[in-house]
Amino acid sequence: MERHYLEYSDPNGSEHKFYEVTLEGSELTVRYGRIGTEGQKQVKTFADAAKARAEAARKLSEKRRKGYEDAVEGVRTKRAVTRRVVQETATTKARVAPVLWRFGSTSSAFGIFVDDQRAWVGNQNGEVYALSLEGETELKFQLPEGVKCLVRDDRWIFAGCDDGNVYDLSGKLPFKAYEVDERVSLYWLDIAGGLLGVSDSDGNVYAFDAESDEQWGNVDQGAAAGWMVRVDERGVYHGHSRGVAMYDRVSGMQLWSCPTRGSVLFGWQEQDDVYAATSANLVQRFSKAGEHRQDYRCDAAIFSCATSPGGEYVFAGDSSAALYCFARDGRRLWKLGSGLGSALSMQYHGARLYVVTTRGYLAAIDASEAAIAAAEQGSVPQVRDVKLQAAVTARTPQASLEITRDASEGILLECILESGKLRVQPRTPGYHADWNVQFPRDLREAGARYVVDALHEINGFYRVSGDIRRLEA
Repeated sequence: MERHYLEYSDPNGSEHKFYEVTLEGSELTVRYGRIGTEGQKQVKTFADAAKARAEAARKLSEKRRKGYEDAVEGVRTKRAVTRRVVQETATTKARVAPVLWRFGSTSSAFGIFVDDQRAWVGNQNGEVYALSLEGETELKFQLPEGVKCLVRDDRWIFAGCDDGNVYDLSGKLPFKAYEVDERVSLYWLDIAGGLLGVSDSDGNVYAFDAESDEQWGNVDQGAAAGWMVRVDERGVYHGHSRGVAMYDRVSGMQLWSCPTRGSVLFGWQEQDDVYAATSANLVQRFSKAGEHRQDYRCDAAIFSCATSPGGEYVFAGDSSAALYCFARDGRRLWKLGSGLGSALSMQYHGARLYVVTTRGYLAAIDASEAAIAAAEQGSVPQVRDVKLQAAVTARTPQASLEITRDASEGILLECILESGKLRVQPRTPGYHADWNVQFPRDLREAGARYVVDALHEINGFYRVSGDIRRLEA
């Protein structure tokens, strides 16, 4: 038996892959994938050993041309995955909230995003589902690791995963848009104007551009467990075990810092304020100028919070599976049980409070005054259980691209090696030829050309929408 083992380190970030070829007589076995996993295996039998050997030589030569090098298996290990451990307390005895519908995913869920069309949930099994606002399943994605959070930047929706990769979910298939440096143990992230803000397990905060290049990092702050990061056009807002701080988007300079009561477990932002949900049973509101404005008191540690537009109402979910609503001035308006586990993330939209929970539910709760008043008297609607429709199949990250020979089908891109890193730039006239394109990171190859349906300008770089095809002569 003859065995060849190669490894490749992506010059764009922390992706490390292996490629193994094994020859045994006329049988050729190829195994490939991310380092630290079993990968995928393909076995093919040839007419004789010579033909199998020739095919093995061809495959190995092709991989070496792409940058793979001979290596010893096991020297490099898979990036460590950091999962959040949640400690729930005894379930609240409060009456149950008016849940309209609930969808059970297969694992506890931290990721949520809601807009005018859909409600999204991402869970620790790496599954992302998108449902209509009336609770009909429309999309499913299967990502390689658990989903920490779902965020939106302009028209694009991203899923941040436990392995530090951030996937663009806006096209037909998800693709890896950002890779967080493997020394950063990702706890939470947010994206605005292409800038990725990341908080980590050691209470540090980082900013990465659209090419995953680190712009700045603030470390060794004497804090721990940064569960809050929010980004806007003005700066990056970070919450950790000691408080909340704001950093300049460009330089990373700290602009202000405020202590909190207890550790920050979750963060939310509105136009002029940021909200920190803490272990001391408080949601604390700070202006974006660093002024402590208001506290909202719950009865247990707070796992998540959200507001109605403009912050007229403030919502919270605690460790005992209770949900709260407060007036802007701090008055508690109601407390009800979720009946679904503790809310790990939440969002208010159109008089409904959407939550994702420790039991893996995505649920829509009627937050209107009439529905809440009835619930406080013990009258709630019959909950509708949503099932995954059979026609909805899982979309997985792209492993290869469709081939085209017609450059006139769209916008022409080219992959170049620049300062040791692979960049993709437009070549169709009318676009900035020196601007980078946010492009599937594991599908880049120096010298390759691609055709895409459309490009959109975002703060000095381009994002793709529509199909991506590889151009071949």
